[in-house]
Amino acid sequence: MTQWVENPTGGRDRGPAALVRAWVEILRRPRRFFRTGVAPGDQAPGLVFAATVVLFEEVSRYAVVKLAQRGLLSTGPFDYPAIGGFSPGVAVLALFAILVFVTPATVHLTAALQTLLLLPVASDRGGVSETVQVMCYAMAPCLLAGLPSAEVRVLVTAWGAGLYLLGTAVVHNIRHPVAAIVGAVPAAIIFGYGFRGFQAVSVLAADYGF
Repeated sequence: MTQWVENPTGGRDRGPAALVRAWVEILRRPRRFFRTGVAPGDQAPGLVFAATVVLFEEVSRYAVVKLAQRGLLSTGPFDYPAIGGFSPGVAVLALFAILVFVTPATVHLTAALQTLLLLPVASDRGGVSETVQVMCYAMAPCLLAGLPSAEVRVLVTAWGAGLYLLGTAVVHNIRHPVAAIVGAVPAAIIFGYGFRGFQAVSVLAADYGF
């Protein structure tokens, strides 16, 4: 049943230590994490987790650009638009907009799309808030997506997409092949476009002559 729950029960603890613990747990025991750590209506910790991942990813992109400008590091095969070319003040404002507006809006719109895709196949599905949480916590590997390595970016975005499909199967009580089918488009939006996994695949394909 898809519904919003005003007063969440269970779910994740709050605070910096809880964020670190969630990051470790989702990478080490994802199935258990999705089974026990996702609760109806408990979106806030998940959204904070997603914002933290995006913060690290964007700050690392900014750092890569600044170090490259000083000749201390290469940007690798990527151009680094986003906040990398901004002055520090403008970069802070842009990062604030990304964390407060862009990330939550993208997650909620994509979760709404996922809910529509689940309607025909998951009669015992979780609510929209559970989908939001699965999406947010599946971003855990993308902490490293800002590094100037196509191989690393492909690895972490594929890992994140895999976590998302696993979480979709566990939380919405559907078989894994079904989760892979109905979750493919949302996973592509978040990890292929949002974290630029498709760009990294294109770079690797070009390097290998495809």
